[in-house]
Amino acid sequence: MTRPPTAAQRRLIEAADPVTGRLRGTGAQLAALVKRGLAFRHPRPPHDHFLTPAGHRIREAGPGTPAGPAPDAGVFTARVGGEEEPPGTGADRRRQVHSAWQGLLELRRMTNPDGAADRPCGWERTHLVRAAALALEAAGHLPAGGGTDGYRVRATPQPEAVAVYAPDAGALADCAATLERAGWQAGEYTEPRTRARFVLASPRRV
Repeated sequence: MTRPPTAAQRRLIEAADPVTGRLRGTGAQLAALVKRGLAFRHPRPPHDHFLTPAGHRIREAGPGTPAGPAPDAGVFTARVGGEEEPPGTGADRRRQVHSAWQGLLELRRMTNPDGAADRPCGWERTHLVRAAALALEAAGHLPAGGGTDGYRVRATPQPEAVAVYAPDAGALADCAATLERAGWQAGEYTEPRTRARFVLASPRRV
């Protein structure tokens, strides 16, 4: 999403249930939030609408967040590593990451057919790089950037798979373990041409 939510959309987001993120509004209002990636329609009856992790982040920012253009428009962005202008750091960033991760767990519970929160959901399968990066950052891993050497998450030609690079073997193994705990399948491989080691990870289905 490149534009901030409208004042009316922000009011709907702020009025969402504080625990589940359940939304109430007209069909057109809810559809607009879904289109902007701030809400999703539950696949099972009664097909209620709930906030996505991005929607949770906007709600947490509160009514004092400027409505005009701002970096990321107040919407949380997972750090994939190597950003030229990475998001903020410190306590505020840790709070944002924690909120986004909790929102993603809720999204899993609401959209996985069996309500499981221990494996990725459909949103993660369509946002592989961001989803893997969020799992890593939420577990305390540091992304590369700003003069520091940390993890980097990159897309791959393989369906439903991302590549994760880390500065050393120990950090790479830690990234693989974190992703496995977050519901991903992860294995270490070596690039044939560069001999660089990396973790190939994909969302677990069962």
